Amino acid sequence: MNLTSYVQDRQLTISLRVEIDHHAAREIMQALSAKIDLYLPLRCILDFRDVTFMDSIAVVIHTLRRMNTLQGRLLLQNIPPQPYKVLRAAGIEKITEIREECNR
Repeated sequence: MNLTSYVQDRQLTISLRVEIDHHAAREIMQALSAKIDLYLPLRCILDFRDVTFMDSIAVVIHTLRRMNTLQGRLLLQNIPPQPYKVLRAAGIEKITEIREECNR
């Protein structure tokens, strides 16, 4: 799994560079939780720019729940078309903010 993160002004940005399928979801969720627990951000941004495939929304739901326990916000950004379709089909935009879709 490959992800990078940085924190500025209690905003944690995590760039995902991984396929998000149901097999990898648990490991990804553990890594995201560890970052959130370490930095305790008020806002967490998941950047999907380099996510080539996604068939599980568990990672997003898990991160949203973790941010809710901190009374923080989750933002999804730079989502390529295939993951965007999965997230839209699940109705994610009704429970968290989505910033622009990537046009690839």
